[in-house]
Amino acid sequence: MGCFWCCMNQKRVERKESIRDYKESNEDSFAGFSLGNDSFRRRYITNKLAQYGKGDVTSQFFTYQELSAATNNFSYNLMIGEGGFGRVYRGRIAGKTDEVAVKKLDKHGYQGNREFLVEVLLLSLLHHSNLIDLHGYCSDGDQRILVYKYMPNGSLEDHLFNWRVGERKPLEWDIRIKIATGAARALEYLHDKADLPVIYRDLKASNILLDEEWNPKISDFGLAKLAPTGNQIHLTTKVMGTYGYCAPEYAMTGRLTRKSDVYSFGVVFLEIITGRRVIDESRPSEEQILIAWAEPLFKDRKKFHLMADPSLEGRYPKKELHQALAITAMCLQADATKRPAISDVVNALEFLASGKNKEQPSVDEDGSSESD
Repeated sequence: MGCFWCCMNQKRVERKESIRDYKESNEDSFAGFSLGNDSFRRRYITNKLAQYGKGDVTSQFFTYQELSAATNNFSYNLMIGEGGFGRVYRGRIAGKTDEVAVKKLDKHGYQGNREFLVEVLLLSLLHHSNLIDLHGYCSDGDQRILVYKYMPNGSLEDHLFNWRVGERKPLEWDIRIKIATGAARALEYLHDKADLPVIYRDLKASNILLDEEWNPKISDFGLAKLAPTGNQIHLTTKVMGTYGYCAPEYAMTGRLTRKSDVYSFGVVFLEIITGRRVIDESRPSEEQILIAWAEPLFKDRKKFHLMADPSLEGRYPKKELHQALAITAMCLQADATKRPAISDVVNALEFLASGKNKEQPSVDEDGSSESD
């Protein structure tokens, strides 16, 4: 698998100038954010968004009282998620029709003022159909709360690994490809098309949310970094992210590039195909680390069917499985220079999702599906 399979205004000028200003501003006063009073913090964020957004900002400020009322005083019965960052609640803002997801950051959690501000600023300035919509935020007192559009189908993690809970069913093959394609488009926008180029740095199944039509939305931008531009090809930064998803060169040296995100995408895509977690200590020792388990299988096309999620029960086109795994293998190259650009990944996935290479799946003896 030595080569990557690939089928082959003035307002914008003002935005680019504002982005240069942002990158040169060195995020200087983040440290002082927590020291000011409520009005200072509100004014700080408002001024930053006005300075860099050029009127293209949709998020708004909410008071703690508004969000408390929206979630019935942050009722446990409305909690829909929990992690090291804090808790997420389902709610409805007074006077609004759409439901929202309210993420209340843990005061002692890993997401501090810097991560909170990065997320507010970036999600207020960046807009794409595969990025989560930030409705607003709250910074009253020591509260740090983010308000997003509610995603009724939860996270990709729920449907890959926890589908047996409740009345969920395993994801069908076409839905899996749709989700992977949307996630890749989000990274392509961040890397190549946004006025503010960004390295996301935290792609994983739990950070990919799904709307009612299974469109993926990347969330949680607290670890995102502005991408290098010009002659600079990498950033050297403290290693952050989730174990197993980080590119090896980033984990070992702290050198962060766009190809670091491509590696993380490869890990997530492999999870989507296999239905296995990147690290799963409940499995036999030789299968606990997903990349190590898959590595020898990548070298033998006759064993590709062993990497397909058993819950698919063979309902996938064999040729598409092979092509999806070829894309995954290239994204997971240990040498970052050999990984494809995310735009090439998008092109390949869009062809795969188009159905032009479609064949009728039928289950054969080894559990894979027949192809022409």
